[in-house]
Amino acid sequence: MSSIKTLKNFLAITRHKSVAAAAREIGLTAAAAGQQIQQLEKEIGLELFDRTKRSLTLNTHGRSLIEPIQEIVARYEALRSNMQSNLSGTIVLGALVSSLMGAFGKTLNEIKHNYPELEIKLIAGLSSNFLDQLLEGTLDAAIVTESPYTLPQSLQWTELYKEPMILIYPNTISSRKKDLKNIAPNLPFIRFERNTWTGHLVDQTIKSNKLSIQDGMELNSVEAIIELVRQGLGYSIVPQLANISWSNDRQLTIQQLPGKTIYRKVGLLERKKHTRQNVTQVIKQHFLLGTSKKLKP
Repeated sequence: MSSIKTLKNFLAITRHKSVAAAAREIGLTAAAAGQQIQQLEKEIGLELFDRTKRSLTLNTHGRSLIEPIQEIVARYEALRSNMQSNLSGTIVLGALVSSLMGAFGKTLNEIKHNYPELEIKLIAGLSSNFLDQLLEGTLDAAIVTESPYTLPQSLQWTELYKEPMILIYPNTISSRKKDLKNIAPNLPFIRFERNTWTGHLVDQTIKSNKLSIQDGMELNSVEAIIELVRQGLGYSIVPQLANISWSNDRQLTIQQLPGKTIYRKVGLLERKKHTRQNVTQVIKQHFLLGTSKKLKP
């Protein structure tokens, strides 16, 4: 009967689409990893991959086994976790750069301090990119903006905190002109990239406030946008990052937008069934506790 290691090997190959890459992940030689898969196929009585000299492609039989094997491995990991007093092993976590700068950074330090045997591998990026990586299994979970689209049924999202969308512009503007009606015609609008989840929120905010804007640059980084606004190159609408105070920044002016406040909601996105749910549960608990205590209005 195949071992849990063999089943993990199978899942690693489905993620990486390479025996060699999967072998590196689970600490085997490529030859040993290949032999495990052959043994698994022999036990099941079916070929799970279509093979050529240069490639290994999951076939229909193999694809049908992904979810059952994921469930077996998840149950094993949960059982092992219940028998251990401390979390251990590795979790691969995607995170928005802005969350690492503010609300999530201190929480990560607390988790590392409380669970020294737990290794957290962080991958910084955009929410929309993390979605595909979660579905492929290359990420265990990700800190992301709430999706403007319906999520696949295999995923679940837990809200952790929210950030109001605000107007920012350079302090070089005369105090008599510090009104959105005066700013918009005279400065280019530095827009967060339209096809991102945060970009959709920016568009929603513009439409909600019936703003007429003059588009300038388009970037996919809140931090880069803020720096360009500091330099007087335009104004923008961005989420007010949690736990980061811009009110004392002498180069920036922050202004609440008129009308109903629109929020960027940030949360944990994960598969409904995966092998590191014991860890993501702890992360959510720590995160919620940390942000509830530390978030600034």
